[in-house]
Amino acid sequence: METMMSLATLVMATVLALFSAMALQVFFLRAIFFLMQPATAGRRAPRPAIERGSQLVARAYAGSR
Repeated sequence: METMMSLATLVMATVLALFSAMALQVFFLRAIFFLMQPATAGRRAPRPAIERGSQLVARAYAGSR
């Protein structure tokens, strides 16, 4: 009976170590991906002025048709 209890304790400790190692691995992987993002990842590029001008020309052309 004592041998079975020791084996069960060893198995439980191994499973706990496995899950804690997996959790740490996921945490470190997410941290690495966060650190690898470029500084401009959260910023949006400003719209070029040519696009606004194109819209104005298209409206003027559509109005004269």
